[in-house]
Amino acid sequence: MSNISIVIEERPADIGNFLVGRLLPFRGKRMVGPFIFIDHMGPAALKDHQNIDIGPHPHIGLSTLTYLFEGNILHKDTLGMEVEIKPGQVNWMTAGKGIVHSERTPVHLRHTDKQLHGLQIWVALPRHLEGMEPAFYHADEPDLPAWEKDGVAYKLIAGSAFGRTSPVPVFSELFLLEIKSGSRVAIELGDDLFGEAGMYILEGSVETEGVAHEPRRILVAKDSKLCGFVMEAHTTIYIFGGVPFPEERFIYWNFVASDATLIDGAKKKWENGEFPEIPGETDLVPLPPENPALKHRY
Repeated sequence: MSNISIVIEERPADIGNFLVGRLLPFRGKRMVGPFIFIDHMGPAALKDHQNIDIGPHPHIGLSTLTYLFEGNILHKDTLGMEVEIKPGQVNWMTAGKGIVHSERTPVHLRHTDKQLHGLQIWVALPRHLEGMEPAFYHADEPDLPAWEKDGVAYKLIAGSAFGRTSPVPVFSELFLLEIKSGSRVAIELGDDLFGEAGMYILEGSVETEGVAHEPRRILVAKDSKLCGFVMEAHTTIYIFGGVPFPEERFIYWNFVASDATLIDGAKKKWENGEFPEIPGETDLVPLPPENPALKHRY
């Protein structure tokens, strides 16, 4: 019997100068552990006149994780943080009761040709922490646990696995692993995972139970303890998941909550200009019009 419960392929979405491949949420699987949203950005080749300019927008009830393979993004937020995210680094912003941030091409790259490629991930907060104070953490690539075994390179981006813990301050039991193979190799992860588990194939190919799976899709395991597969040469995957929450989640635009009234309150707060402001930023992203596609109950 197959251990793959569902295969999720990227659905492209246009957000300006480049496409993102939406992976989660998906109608057949809304969350994997506490992971509620995964976007694959790019790869995009931007000309000297093309830049990323996502103006100030709010979040509640989640932590955002930005992990770049190529390119740079300037992050600013209402905690006063101004950080240029570079490939291999982890940007971890916890919204809690509410935060506003912007994402732009850094000034020194705005008039040059450039690349952008990476992952943007949302991790829902446990119910008792949804109203916590906002927080921010930035990890350089050398800060992340990395090791090799049988010719396979592992990196623990967030959470705990394999007896190791990432310095990224997560708020629930979860894991996010990068695994790279240089040659064809069989991998068994079941003893080191817990809760629910998903795999995102970035490049290369993965074989499970005699079936080959190509890049740009997520495989969700029925049982993380039976998580075994074969990686072909030059394959990169991301394993993510953890312990699911006991209660449902609602999501609307950039808001996540276990209680829909919290989302309604955040919508009114944004429309009324009651969120904190980022100094020097004026091009606020407006609340989208009511649309059933933007509001889900998970």
